[in-house]
Amino acid sequence: MSFSIKDNKIFFVRAGEAACLSACGKDCIRFQAAPSGKLIEQNWTLLPQEAPSKAWTEEGRAVLETGTMRAELYENGKTIYYRNGKKILEELSELTFDAQFRNYRNKGSDLWTARVSFRANEDEHFYGLGHEATDCFDLKGCTMDLRHLNSKCAIPFVYSSLGYGFLWNQPSTGRCELAHNRTRWASDATRQVDYVVIGGGPREVAGALADLTGHAPKMPDWGLGFWQCRLRYENQEQLLSVARRYKELGIPLDVIVIDYFHWTEQGDYRFDPKYWPDPKAMTEELHKMGIKLMVSMWPTINEHSENYRHMLENNMLIRTVSGSNRVFEFYGPQAEIDATNPETRAYVWQRLKENYIDNGVDLLWFDEAEPEIHPEHFDNLILSVGNGSETALLFPYYYAQLVYDGMKESGREDILTLSRCSYLGAQKFANLIWSGDIPSTFESLRMQVKSGLNMAMCGMPWWTTDIGGFYGGNIESDYFRELIVRWFQYGLFCPVMRLHGSRNGHDRTRDILEPTGGDNEIWSFGDHDFGILRDLIFLRERLRPYLRRHMDIASETGVPVMRPMFFDYPDDPVCYTLGEQYLFGDDILFAPIVRQGQTSHRVYLPQGEWVFARDGKEYKGGAWYEIPAALHEFIAFVKKGADVLSVFTAK
Repeated sequence: MSFSIKDNKIFFVRAGEAACLSACGKDCIRFQAAPSGKLIEQNWTLLPQEAPSKAWTEEGRAVLETGTMRAELYENGKTIYYRNGKKILEELSELTFDAQFRNYRNKGSDLWTARVSFRANEDEHFYGLGHEATDCFDLKGCTMDLRHLNSKCAIPFVYSSLGYGFLWNQPSTGRCELAHNRTRWASDATRQVDYVVIGGGPREVAGALADLTGHAPKMPDWGLGFWQCRLRYENQEQLLSVARRYKELGIPLDVIVIDYFHWTEQGDYRFDPKYWPDPKAMTEELHKMGIKLMVSMWPTINEHSENYRHMLENNMLIRTVSGSNRVFEFYGPQAEIDATNPETRAYVWQRLKENYIDNGVDLLWFDEAEPEIHPEHFDNLILSVGNGSETALLFPYYYAQLVYDGMKESGREDILTLSRCSYLGAQKFANLIWSGDIPSTFESLRMQVKSGLNMAMCGMPWWTTDIGGFYGGNIESDYFRELIVRWFQYGLFCPVMRLHGSRNGHDRTRDILEPTGGDNEIWSFGDHDFGILRDLIFLRERLRPYLRRHMDIASETGVPVMRPMFFDYPDDPVCYTLGEQYLFGDDILFAPIVRQGQTSHRVYLPQGEWVFARDGKEYKGGAWYEIPAALHEFIAFVKKGADVLSVFTAK
C-alpha cells in the first residue's frame, strides 16, 4: 500500500483497489476508488471546477485540504472528513479490525456491485434524494431505492444537518440507507466508487451543487402564472373553447396543455388531423389571447409509427440484453427511444420541431421520462451510454437535453420542458419536474409538500405537482371540492402553478381511443370553489414580480424559491423538524392545510418579526402559534418590512 501526490491530488494503491482524493470545487472533496486497480474518468454530469487545495502525507495517512474542508485517508483505506476542524463524516468498516471500507463484487467484464458505509451520527438529519411519496421530511431512518419510477425521481444527493452535502456520483440503480446504525450507499453496477462531500450550510451547499452540476436558466415569464391542464382535451375546438372562456371571464392563463394520444401513432410526434385539423391556426389564436401551448410526448414508439423502422435500424431505440425490445405495454407493445444517444436526440428533435414547434407549439411535456418499463429490470436495458443498471438514472437528463439543445439551435431562449423525472444537472436544460401520477387525497397532498422540499435540496429549483392530484378525484364530492381548494392554495406557493388530473374516470362509449376524463377547469367544482380559485389566480398575478425576482436568484445562485425552514435558519433545531410549512422566497412563510376538515394549523415562526398576511397582525418569532384558516383562507406570514405584504392586502 502506498500514497503519492500529484497536482495536489492524493493517490492511494493497495491490493484490489486504487483510490484518489481531490478538490472539485469550493469546499468540495471528491473520492474515487476502483476495484480494478485502475481509475478512469467518469464525470457523468459533473462540470469541471477548480479550487485551491493542498495535500501532504503524514505518518500513516495523507491529508487534503480545500477551503473549510479537510479529508484524511489512512493506510487501511479509511477516509474521514472534517469541516472547520469538526468531524462530519467517517467511513465505517464492515469487518473486524477496520479491515475493509468499501465492498465490491464483480458482475462480469468491468462492472461491479459496490457499497460504502459511514458511521451514523445520532443527531444528524438528512434531506434530499429527489421526490417520493413517503410522508417523510427528515429522511433519517429511511431506506430508498435509487431507481426512477412513476412518481419517484431518484436524485442521489442528500444534505446533512451537520453542514455538508453528499453527492453519490453514480447514475446506476442502487440503494441508500440513512439508518440509525449506519449510512450506506450502494450501486448495482459500477466501475468505481465515486462521491463528493460538499461542506457548508444549506445556502453554501446549494450554490456549490449548482456550480458542480449546472445552474437553471432564467425561467420564461409565462412560466410564472397559471397553467390549465386536464386528461385530456380531445380536439382543437374543445381546447380553444376552454381558452376562450378564461379570456371571456378575464382570468389570467399563461399555459394550456394538450395531453397524450393527440397523435396518430405513438412515436409519430404529430397531431392527428382528424381531431387537430389546423394546429397553426390554433396556436395563433392562443397566442393572440396571451396563452402558450404545451404538448405532451412520450418516449414510447410502436412498429406502426412512421419513425419506427428508421430508428430501429439506426440503433436509436433502447435495446435489451434478452427478450424483445418492447419494454412497455400501452395499447400494444412499445419500444423506448434511447435519449442517451446523440443521434436519437437530433432525429427526434427534428420531428418535434417540424410537427410541433414550427406550428407554434411553445413547450413540450415529457411524460414517461423515467423511462417507464415493466418489469423494472434495468439490467436488461442496453443504452448508448452503457448497461441500464450502470446508467439508467441518466435517461431523463439526456431526454431534457434533447429539447434544450434543439431550442437553442433554433434561436429560442424562452425554454422550459416539463418532465416526470430528472437527474443531477438536468436543471441546466430548463427542466421543470412534476411529481408524477399521484392520488387525489389529502394524504397525497401532505406527502407532496414534503417531497417538494426534499427535491429543493437536490439542486432542482423548478418543481411542481398536479393540483388536485392525478387520479381518483370525483369533482362532485364534498371531499374533492375541499381538497382542490387546499391544493390550489399550495399551488399558489409552488414554483409553477399547474392544474391537472383525470377526473371521474373515462367515458369509453364513443369511438375514440383515449377519450377525455371529467371536467377540470376552475369552474368545474361549483360556484363556491370557483370564486376561491379565481381569487388565488389573481393573487398569483400580483405575486409575479416577487416570484420573478426569486426565480432569477435561483438561476444565479442555486438557492431554490420553495425551500425548507432550516435553509434560512440553519441554527434553529426546530426548523429541521418542519415538513408542513416552508419558505417561499426570502420573505414569505407558508403553512398549507393538508388534512380533511382541518381549519387551523400550528405554525412555528423563527426568530424575527412576522406579519400575518391576512390581517396585518404582528407576531414575535421563536414561538409556536395556532392559526385559524377556514376553507377560503390560507396561512402565510411575511417578514416585517417586506414589500410583498402589499400583494396580500391589495383589493
